[in-house]
Amino acid sequence: MSVNYVCRHCRTQLGTIDSQTVSEFQLGFHSLTPGERRDIISYSQNGDVTVKVVCDYCKEALEANPELTLVGSPLQ
Repeated sequence: MSVNYVCRHCRTQLGTIDSQTVSEFQLGFHSLTPGERRDIISYSQNGDVTVKVVCDYCKEALEANPELTLVGSPLQ
């Protein structure tokens, strides 16, 4: 199983954890609400997990230009 972290805005690959022994508890997924889990985490048929987060570049751009949050894909 791989856990892939990808920026939800620019789709930049931020990191990957390749481990068969890492648990959702260790990754902190247990603290998410069901809605947050649906929005942030997706599972592929081969067992890999994609976690959508926000990279530093996009975070700074959104903080400097909050109106970008009104656009569907503001930083692509």
